[in-house]
Amino acid sequence: MKNKLLFLACNLTTLMLFAQTSSNSCADATNAPQHIDAAGTFSITSFDGTAPTNICSFTGVATNGEWFMYTPSSDYLVSVSSDIAGNDASDTRLFIYDGTCGALSCIASSDDVGVGSNVSGRLSTASFTAIAGQTYYIAWDNYWLAFGGDLGFNFELTETVLAPVGFSSVALNTGGTFRAVVDMNNDFLDDIVSIVTRSVTPPAPDTPYNVFDVNIQQQQVSGGFVSTDYMASAPYAASWSLAAGDINNDGYNDLVFGSGSGVNIIRAENNGTSYVVDTATSGIFTQRTNFVDINNDGHLDVFVCHDVAPNIYYINDSNNNLTFYQGADSNGVPEGLGVYPSGGNYGTIWIDYDNDRDIDMFNAKCGGSTSRRTNQLFRNNGNSSFTEVSVASGLADPIQTWSAAWGDFDNDGDLDCFVGGYNGTSHKMMRNNNDGTFTDVTASTGISAFTYTGIDNVTADFNNDGYIDIFSNGNILLNDGNANMSFTAYTTGMPPHGPIGDLNNDGFLDVYSSRIYYNDGNANNWIKINTVGVQSNKNGIGARIEVSSPSFTTPQIRDVRSGEGFRFMSSLTSHFGLGSDTTINSITIYWPSGAVDIVNNPSINQSITIVEGSTLSLQSTLTEDLILYPNPTNGLLNINTTYNLENAIYTVFDLSGKRVLNSKLSSKTIDVSMLSTGNYFLRIMVDGLITTQKFIKE
Repeated sequence: MKNKLLFLACNLTTLMLFAQTSSNSCADATNAPQHIDAAGTFSITSFDGTAPTNICSFTGVATNGEWFMYTPSSDYLVSVSSDIAGNDASDTRLFIYDGTCGALSCIASSDDVGVGSNVSGRLSTASFTAIAGQTYYIAWDNYWLAFGGDLGFNFELTETVLAPVGFSSVALNTGGTFRAVVDMNNDFLDDIVSIVTRSVTPPAPDTPYNVFDVNIQQQQVSGGFVSTDYMASAPYAASWSLAAGDINNDGYNDLVFGSGSGVNIIRAENNGTSYVVDTATSGIFTQRTNFVDINNDGHLDVFVCHDVAPNIYYINDSNNNLTFYQGADSNGVPEGLGVYPSGGNYGTIWIDYDNDRDIDMFNAKCGGSTSRRTNQLFRNNGNSSFTEVSVASGLADPIQTWSAAWGDFDNDGDLDCFVGGYNGTSHKMMRNNNDGTFTDVTASTGISAFTYTGIDNVTADFNNDGYIDIFSNGNILLNDGNANMSFTAYTTGMPPHGPIGDLNNDGFLDVYSSRIYYNDGNANNWIKINTVGVQSNKNGIGARIEVSSPSFTTPQIRDVRSGEGFRFMSSLTSHFGLGSDTTINSITIYWPSGAVDIVNNPSINQSITIVEGSTLSLQSTLTEDLILYPNPTNGLLNINTTYNLENAIYTVFDLSGKRVLNSKLSSKTIDVSMLSTGNYFLRIMVDGLITTQKFIKE
């Protein structure tokens, strides 16, 4: 069992010049008595052999070349480089092939990329994935004879053990600032969203200015992407973050993004075939953006982190009109959600940390004084109000955090928190105690040894083993799947930062970062779930999903959320790895409206769409002796039952079916004094059972 973070270091043999010498041709290298079979430093004394004629993407065949044959003993990420000390007078050109001498295929090449030993950048470095036992040929030529290409030099070959998760990249240029991997045309296939700059030249004497449009690379059912630019004419760039969600519940996602000068809300129109500016607000130093139903009325609201002032938000009324609020406001959120006068708000994420089936918010903070940069946790009180509980929960950290990654890392049924450090500040791992508090378990997970820091930290199960991983600033912390919550860090060959989704619909999570980084996949199984709200918002943002399968004693959990990490918007499709499980017992969805859907025994390795209210719900028998008193009541409602209500969740609905109160049941008394006079229904859920009783509020 691993109890610390293991880092994959290059398997370098002590730096010495191996006895292996170069050969004059591919055939000579094949027949040489000694081949390269391990990492090391190798020597070329002169160029008098046959030059390569397959020169990859370069031009001009050299007069001479030198050859080596390499056969790895295991699967490795291999780097071959002349950019080492002592080669500052050389100008090299490198080719790497597989195949046979009569039919060589170029798999890597390099010219003029050295930046370490040679200040003029005339050396070579190339990397490739090598398969155990397969033959590769390394060739150098003297094309740059006038610059020292005929001189001998040393080169270094390094081997890095391949990670259990790998990626193959494919070029795809969006022509703008890439920000999202999310479905935009309602086909439940993830698309790529970028914001592109367009220059506008008005009539004199006005000066030219820039506006910002939307580029969508739409994933096709048959594979590949079709690129379309949509004129939106937004006044502010997507300098920091972007989020997507369906404001008006028409099935097509809208966007929010901004810069240090302001924020735009862009609405999709005409079935997603055009985009217009719904709202643009100046003077907002926009950081993380989110779509979330703050007041749980079934309509998505918009939340924006403000760097230099209290946070702002837009509340969506029943007619899909957005009203701007900042900080505490009796007509918005009475307590506000991040009201520090000079801001410091960087990365918000909306999650149900206390398992009471309503959505809470973590506010990652950075910069300035201790009070300005102390992270915050806002508990949803279930009645459109929030309480800041970071101190009581143990998450009040002043550690310079741009974003935190939330996931059930130990698969015990509640969300834990990886608090990301920035600019050299150490990360923290906080285990959820399922009582509203968190324990610092950084030391036992080994996270403290992971020193790569940055601004983007998100969760995803990249290898589909059923244990959620952390994507941290171009590195993947792969969950070891044990009670210690330990991780193995893979820092080589991983995608750079970027949004996450399934970009070839194969059930494995990919990353977009100027190129598509396709997940190479494995034999593990999976399920993808699309949530379609009816009483809840159309995306089902804020829903809790549980997937129960045979190998996991506790169901895996996900919250549907819009906007996590710092910059990017990842897929709204909820993805679960299943490991070797070939069946699923059930999928349970707890919707923001309070509705519950259950799908029993769904097939694996598919994308399934679940519409709110379309399936079975929880069994409607809790106990026969549930009595509410006094009934009618003007304040406190008492519950009389012999049933064990530990961990029970209660919800109060009005006669229209709207959820008006929601929380965990801490005692057998509920305060309903804030409710208006009228008739209500109390629902109690516990251990997979449910009961509903009517009461009257006087």
